[in-house]
Amino acid sequence: MRILAEFVMRGRMQAVVVTALAVAVPMMFWFGAAAASLVLLRRGLNDALNVIVWALLPAIVWAYFDDPRPLLGLLGALILAQVLRSSASWAKVLLASLLLGAVFAWGLGVAFAQPLSELANELNTLMPKLLPDLYEQLNAEQHLQLSSLIVPVLTGLMAAVLQIICVLSVVLARYWQAALYNPGGLGLEFKALRLPAVIVFPLVFGMLFAPSLGIQAAVLTPVCSVPLLFTGLAVVHGLIAKYRAGSFWSIGLYIGLILFTQVIYPFLVVLAIVDSVFDFRGLKHQQNDA
Repeated sequence: MRILAEFVMRGRMQAVVVTALAVAVPMMFWFGAAAASLVLLRRGLNDALNVIVWALLPAIVWAYFDDPRPLLGLLGALILAQVLRSSASWAKVLLASLLLGAVFAWGLGVAFAQPLSELANELNTLMPKLLPDLYEQLNAEQHLQLSSLIVPVLTGLMAAVLQIICVLSVVLARYWQAALYNPGGLGLEFKALRLPAVIVFPLVFGMLFAPSLGIQAAVLTPVCSVPLLFTGLAVVHGLIAKYRAGSFWSIGLYIGLILFTQVIYPFLVVLAIVDSVFDFRGLKHQQNDA
């Protein structure tokens, strides 16, 4: 990874080749977004424009053939990288990702309207078989409401996945930047990430009550969870560093997140919520001392 980062930063032509090729390859746009974000973080937007333009060309081609995800992912990562460069705040990056997630939900909902509708119809057919006890307890109106929520929730999940990819692309870019110019810098920044309660509780409200604001607002439920996910990861990393627990726990965390997403993801979200109140790592006290 470090060798690739060195190659990207060697010159404009090298950066253009890596970013454009990565975006052109199916499902590799995240790598191109990370490479372009690295150039932006290190050299600024003006110097990165040539690289960005060339990376946008294959992304636009993908969008022309009805897959806007490379274009949205590339632009989203670059926006987050610019926020990080100008603010040096991961909290602001995560809040910006929330706005991006809402935009992604709209764009993906338009681009994949027909496939999402077909998938929703299949799920409506399978739901009585998968959850027979639940279906027996619901009346006709509740059945209709549940069915109408499927498309917005699926759209929100797609948007949240793309939102996570954008944040991870910027994390990778920052990791490369730190490895080349400031070893250990990313670790210190990430372990210090904490969202205050004034931000966390509106996110919790969005997760729990967005569907009650309207059927289409259900897309915000998964989108609002993403900042809390990364904050929860930061809490775990901070606690591991504080108690010098070793890398075993970090590796176990990510393996568990991959294998048991449905368990570890909510745990991290809840951990971020609780940390906003109790501050397990003592970051607020440290800031006051400073």
